[in-house]
Amino acid sequence: MIVYLVGMPGAGKSVVGKELAGRLGVPFIDLDAQIEREHGKSVGEIFAKLGEPAFRGMEAAMLVQASTHDPSVVACGGGVVLEPANRITLRNTGIAVFLDVGIDRLRERVRPATDRPLIRHEGDLERLLAERGPLYREFAAHVVEGSGTPKQVADAIVEELRWSA
Repeated sequence: MIVYLVGMPGAGKSVVGKELAGRLGVPFIDLDAQIEREHGKSVGEIFAKLGEPAFRGMEAAMLVQASTHDPSVVACGGGVVLEPANRITLRNTGIAVFLDVGIDRLRERVRPATDRPLIRHEGDLERLLAERGPLYREFAAHVVEGSGTPKQVADAIVEELRWSA
């Protein structure tokens, strides 16, 4: 089984993913980190030099590659849900878990910064949540409250997966 973690920037997909993979005894894959490693540039640099469409293409290719690593836990980039083909890959090859974190907690975790290509100004986080939140909820097999510690969130995911087995 592949468990895909989806959610907003700052939802904790990477830290929860590492914890969850350890609990399940499976490999952990961070799509953004894999893209950075493969292309030798940070996500911010890719956005700045090649643009968002190029990054989304890299992300889709990396997702397809990750979808062959069964079993695993995969932390997806926050925008992976924007592409319909990615949603099909997620749905057909594993179980998507949406880490649902409220806007106040997201604001605590994510500040507008130059290294966040889509969250550079006040209001960007809210705009992304309004755009992506419905997509996360629409296709995720499970919605887990993501405001707790990585261990608490991983425990909640394990419990959700146990009930769905």
